[in-house]
Amino acid sequence: MPYLFGLLVLANALVLGYYIFVPQHPDSASLEATQSAITKPIEVSYTSAHVPPLIGTKK
Repeated sequence: MPYLFGLLVLANALVLGYYIFVPQHPDSASLEATQSAITKPIEVSYTSAHVPPLIGTKK
């Protein structure tokens, strides 16, 4: 059982090291689309008119 645990710890360290030290190149088209979506202003609408009145109050 300790050998299995050691093997799992070693495999976890190898996979983590791979994802940390091997550079991952993102797709430039999806990166540009995401950046343009983030930098666009958000449309704000006034929604408090749609909120129901408090319980116990008459309108």
